[in-house]
Amino acid sequence: MFFSLRELIDAIIMIFAVGFIFSAYLKKYRPITIHEFYFGRIHWRDLRFAIAVTAPAIILHELAHKFTALSFGLTATFHAAYLWLLIGIILRLFGSSIIFFVPAYVSITGTANNLAYALIALAGPLTNLIIWLISARALKKASHEKIPFFHLTKEINKFLFIFNMLPIPGFDGFQVYANLIKFLF
Repeated sequence: MFFSLRELIDAIIMIFAVGFIFSAYLKKYRPITIHEFYFGRIHWRDLRFAIAVTAPAIILHELAHKFTALSFGLTATFHAAYLWLLIGIILRLFGSSIIFFVPAYVSITGTANNLAYALIALAGPLTNLIIWLISARALKKASHEKIPFFHLTKEINKFLFIFNMLPIPGFDGFQVYANLIKFLF
């Protein structure tokens, strides 16, 4: 089985928490309907828009780590990072203009060579790079009402790719570079 019940619950909680955290920040980019223009904003619509823009970037990033690890015969489990999600929610509730949190991670157990670990670490950021390029291409052909969605998807995935590839301990980039160096030398 690829997913346990616990992983699915963690994914759902993480998706809604991230949607809530970013709903206030992204609502200004979402096109409004005529109903909202006359009767005010519907907050569920802001939540759905924030989930649609942010959750795929995070979920697909972590699933890329998970499936790459599984392909090397390792055990990989998706987890919501509850403490970090709580920090993100608190920052959002206090109206902080800076949001930094780690919404999820994949724990990996088993033994593989350094190249395998480098590829596992690279899989997440590489997924964000692919989504970034696809959304940039789609943005060029998007209809007027889809432009905010593709623009934000592009920017979020660009940020996640660049940020995660930094060679700072704890980041995917550090794991990529450190394991490649160990493998090569």
